[in-house]
Amino acid sequence: MIEVNWSRTDLIDESAEVVEHQTKHQKNRLEQTSGVAIDEFTEGRVKVTKVVVDDHGQEQIGKKEGTYITLSVPTLTIDDSNGFEQLEKAFTKYLDDIHKDVKITKDSKVLVIGLGNKTITPDAIGPFAIDAMQNEQSENPSDHFIMYAPGVTGQTGFETSDFIRALTEKVKPSLVLVIDALATRGSSRLCKTIQITNTGIHPGSGVGNQRTEVSKEVMGVPVTAIGVPTVVDATVIIADAIDNVFRSIAAKIEEKGKPSGKLSVSSWTPDSNQRVDMNLIKPIFGEWSTWSNEDRLQLFEEVFASHPERLIVTPKEVDVWITKYSILVSKCLFKWMEHKVN
Repeated sequence: MIEVNWSRTDLIDESAEVVEHQTKHQKNRLEQTSGVAIDEFTEGRVKVTKVVVDDHGQEQIGKKEGTYITLSVPTLTIDDSNGFEQLEKAFTKYLDDIHKDVKITKDSKVLVIGLGNKTITPDAIGPFAIDAMQNEQSENPSDHFIMYAPGVTGQTGFETSDFIRALTEKVKPSLVLVIDALATRGSSRLCKTIQITNTGIHPGSGVGNQRTEVSKEVMGVPVTAIGVPTVVDATVIIADAIDNVFRSIAAKIEEKGKPSGKLSVSSWTPDSNQRVDMNLIKPIFGEWSTWSNEDRLQLFEEVFASHPERLIVTPKEVDVWITKYSILVSKCLFKWMEHKVN
């Protein structure tokens, strides 16, 4: 197979370097040889993945030195108040954790930038979060936040990074917080995850639209990026759907010969974490049915690489998701700031 770069993702725990080191043995090897520490655990319903990359790890895996914290609630739904409450609690906690070395005083200013195009819903979480913060500001005034949504280069004709750098030089904040929509390569992560990183951000990188980075090196002050994955490449949807179909058929064949299979009185689907023998469907679908999901995704990328239509997909309820996350981020930032200065 020709190698195609199909990893369109802004989430570090979906990057090839981390995915390839999921077992404990592999994680230990990565830490020992590449300067990358990976820690995964759960807090209630929230899955927490913390990746710390040092200067040696940066050279080895091509990811910027710093801390990446990913918070995910795999079973989250739009009307899941308990899930959002747990995600909000975890987000506030890890905002504090990632800023433990950033000095914020009663006189400090924090510049909050909402990246994205407000007229395109999946890309609007940054500007919407600024709106939510301005509403919160009117009810609970804070002298610490300075908020701005600069739009995108396609609207203004200027690099977003230049806008932010000019503001930073004028305001002289202690910290720059950047809020943006992200891309994921796992359809199950859409609108169910928040990533926090102190490495900054490359606006548009997840969908192949690379702009000048917004980082401490460019701005001269600490930069924290907050992102929510709202889009996924269509080829990922295809690969995930086929994988689910193959797994379901294989699991049903496997269950058919067991006594428990005769007790089923309704439609049955396998647990996504359950190991299934894919060789059971090989006589039906052929060799490719036993391939890994990554290999099938690679195939689809090769097939569609020459097609001009490259689709980026978002959930149909994305407007509701964006509103909920905008309010969540706003509430948590004000709560974190109140805790930080008191």
